Amino acid sequence: MATSDTPTEPDSTVVDDYVLDVSILEIDGGEETATRYRFDAPEHAAIAFDDPDDARLYADVYFDVNGFVEADTGGRGVPPEVVQAGKDTLAAYLRTLPWADVNWVASFYGATPTEIERYCSWVRDRAAEIRRRAEEADLE
Repeated sequence: MATSDTPTEPDSTVVDDYVLDVSILEIDGGEETATRYRFDAPEHAAIAFDDPDDARLYADVYFDVNGFVEADTGGRGVPPEVVQAGKDTLAAYLRTLPWADVNWVASFYGATPTEIERYCSWVRDRAAEIRRRAEEADLE
């Protein structure tokens, strides 16, 4: 994962730059709001996180399922691509939601927080492999 200091909008810095025009931007909220971390991908609705690790996990879910559409998800629930990807991917996606921490997701699954962290690590590993292969195939 490369990092860059080239902003793509005022008061922003590219924190993580992935293949296929996917990135995470740090958005300086100034004095009025806290710093946020926005996930950017082509044709993807704007979504921002308070924590850069949540944004990175979201990016990993995005790569794990070969992209998904987030627009109108609030009205329709979890993106179908995420649900169809399996238990570990859904757990990782749920973990990125602002109201869900690892304990909530563990309770939802009837699992332990350690199991949920393991699911998230599987998603991270698959996403890293997908990005590595995309880079090797020169799919920038």
